[in-house]
Amino acid sequence: MKTYLDWSAYKDAGMGDAYADIPKQGGDFAKAVAVCINSGQCQTHGKQLMCPSFKVTGNPHLSTGGRVKLLKTALSSDLVDQAFQDPTLAEAMDLCVACKGCKRECEASVDMALIKVEYMAQRAARWGVGLRNRLFAHAPRWLHRAPWLRVLIRWRNRSPWLARLSERWLGLHAERPLPEPVAKPFMAPTESGVSAAEDRPEVVLLVDTFTRYFEPEIAESALAVLNAGGYSVRIAEPGDSSPDPSRPLCCGRTYLAQGMIDQARDEVRRLAEAVRPHLEAGRILVGLEASCVLGLRDDAQALGLGETVEQVGKQILLFEEFLAREITAKRLNLPLAALPEGETLVHGHCHQKAVGAMKSMRRVLKAIPDHDFTPIDAGCCGMAGTFGLEAEHAGMASEMAEQDLMPALRAKPVARVVANGFSCRQQMRAHGDARPRHLAVLLSESLDTRTLD
Repeated sequence: MKTYLDWSAYKDAGMGDAYADIPKQGGDFAKAVAVCINSGQCQTHGKQLMCPSFKVTGNPHLSTGGRVKLLKTALSSDLVDQAFQDPTLAEAMDLCVACKGCKRECEASVDMALIKVEYMAQRAARWGVGLRNRLFAHAPRWLHRAPWLRVLIRWRNRSPWLARLSERWLGLHAERPLPEPVAKPFMAPTESGVSAAEDRPEVVLLVDTFTRYFEPEIAESALAVLNAGGYSVRIAEPGDSSPDPSRPLCCGRTYLAQGMIDQARDEVRRLAEAVRPHLEAGRILVGLEASCVLGLRDDAQALGLGETVEQVGKQILLFEEFLAREITAKRLNLPLAALPEGETLVHGHCHQKAVGAMKSMRRVLKAIPDHDFTPIDAGCCGMAGTFGLEAEHAGMASEMAEQDLMPALRAKPVARVVANGFSCRQQMRAHGDARPRHLAVLLSESLDTRTLD
């Protein structure tokens, strides 16, 4: 069985363990599946992140352990192609929202999100990739090359007839608005900004596709905050030797999510080559979107692209992680003023929680004077990339949101809301709450303009 990701990190997993039950097909990929120890922790209804679809349905197949059992059965078959078409396995993997909770919370750190990428790649190689999946995967290219899409999406969102047509043709739920690109995407400033203070590292800001084309004010706010803190900031951009130097950099996440490994590999290789001079100069790569940063830090390491991508993974930080680190090092002293009276509710993206970045969020939020903030005790919002937009998944996505997140928001209708995940903000807006903003925007609003002037 040919695998499409590099699973060599698991080459010694289960070796010498008579009870590991490693399937005979799949090599190191099978060992990655077999690290599960069947503890059953993923089949509980506690406050842990994993497994969102199990918590909604109670179906054991929709837990990490349940998926492992189904995958083991398929990989132990002599007819893997037929086994991968098993409808129970297909449903179980289809309803995994790749929250990464299992890698953090499972005793064996089963990485079901990455396992799903390999599963999707196996299916793509055998039976191709559907039209909707291709459209979603190529979103970074469409957004760059077809600005007219903005008008089409606006029409679709405002026309019930077009929305129903998109559901029939593409499987996009008619009652879920699609994110609308802005008229003017983010553009790197022509001026270099402030010069770095002597004791501060230089920053390279990675502006992801969704920030660039949908919410450019987040990148602009991040620049304002970093400049106010005395940091010199450059924008990560493709070099002149790039195959397509006019197209912004992309982490490859949209391709990985659809099992299109070769295209994801091309995107990550392109990004790594563009930022390599910055890494060699000791600059810190900072990202704004948790799924992009974790994708480079974690999933991209399975693409087999070598040392440069490994270095990207080691040197990239989330915006909040960077600020928290600088606060701890006593290098950051932002000129912040108190916000208008009222509470701030904070919702963490699944991937923020998976890397423990909510501690950084709390540390940074404490820097705002007299700031009353409360983390929302909720699991996955349910949007999970495109999951909540898809006709067959939108109902379950709403159930996930209604477990804890939306009731918590409705209970405090005048509170500010911070959510760093693009998907999370879209899910809240799709359910009628227009409040969520990125931490960078909140900090920018809190900057003391009198001090800056």
